[in-house]
Amino acid sequence: EGAKGKVVDGGLLPDANGKEPSPSGQTDGSKWQKPRISRKSLMKCCLVKWIIASTTQQGPDSSDSDLELSMVRHQPEGLEQLQAQTQFTRKELQSLYRGFKNECPSGLVDEETFKTIYSQFFPQGDATTYAHFLFNAFDMDRNGSIRFEDFVLGLSVLLRGSVTEKLRWAFNLYDINKDGYITKEEMLAIMRSIYDMMGRYTLPSVRDDSAFEHVEKFFQKMDRNRDGVVTIDEFIETCQKDENIMASMQLFENVI
Repeated sequence: EGAKGKVVDGGLLPDANGKEPSPSGQTDGSKWQKPRISRKSLMKCCLVKWIIASTTQQGPDSSDSDLELSMVRHQPEGLEQLQAQTQFTRKELQSLYRGFKNECPSGLVDEETFKTIYSQFFPQGDATTYAHFLFNAFDMDRNGSIRFEDFVLGLSVLLRGSVTEKLRWAFNLYDINKDGYITKEEMLAIMRSIYDMMGRYTLPSVRDDSAFEHVEKFFQKMDRNRDGVVTIDEFIETCQKDENIMASMQLFENVI
């Protein structure tokens, strides 16, 4: 199926068919391996760039056994279980963990860290509100900090998940108060935060009212029974059927 079937890593949504590259596509008969973490496609993701930069500053790899020991010490679930739960290879998890531990010796990321990361990658705009929303989407148990496990599970969905998994994650991002519904106000708040972060250099140039127009149009399509809120089923169904929405969800491609 060639390049068309490849997942666009780093996008909120892969291309239309959204399949993982198939093992049979390999030419050298060896067991199919997922792309290495250093692949350019993965590097679109700001959170991965942040971690990898930290890993490279640290110099040569510490030995695997050291890493596993610290992994077990800091992470009750350990490497094996995370490998089973995510789409990352063992090596990728080790790279991610090494960088994570370097940046966050406590083993936890807080909201301020997200704000710092995103203001570095989007200096031309104001990233604080978007970083706040994104942090809340990763902070599943709402306790104000993200453990390595939660961080990696989120990244795995965003970078390598199926279309439906990514849409579920996006729904969770838009559902700011986590009540299971998206209101027009919530959708507008997220869109505005993205436009704010992208700054005035966004192309096509962003007018103040464009986030509002964007949301008006989408919300109308998604709220199928006109009850003023969008459910997860309405959200997934509309996104999968509507090419324009799918395309514009790619706005997320460079903001995770």
